[in-house]
Amino acid sequence: MSDGRLYDGFLPGRYQIDAYGNGGFRFADMSHRGSILALPSGIKAWPISSIAELTDEVLEPIFAEAAEIELLLLGTGVDVAAIPSACRERFREAKIGLDVMQTGAATRTYNILLAENRKVAAALIAVP
Repeated sequence: MSDGRLYDGFLPGRYQIDAYGNGGFRFADMSHRGSILALPSGIKAWPISSIAELTDEVLEPIFAEAAEIELLLLGTGVDVAAIPSACRERFREAKIGLDVMQTGAATRTYNILLAENRKVAAALIAVP
């Protein structure tokens, strides 16, 4: 897509992430500027740019697909950031494992687990 955005903010299907950096991601022969959710249903634009913007509302798409997700990889950007305990508890209640790491590590781990056909999802904050 020439404008560098997901069509309607959503691309159905599961895709490896080919590259990250410069404020976005490349996947499925497309590029997207901004953060993304890689969910079982597809890749969605994610309207946050830092972990401070983590709210129930921006996490809702993840919990809507909880039955298909065993592990969420949360890429927090360049640095690893602490996740509030209330947020961690919500993942426990939904029976979704949560692994918090830098976006680069989360992207690489997501690709490996996806290739193994695991029930994995990723919430990735774009890095410069």
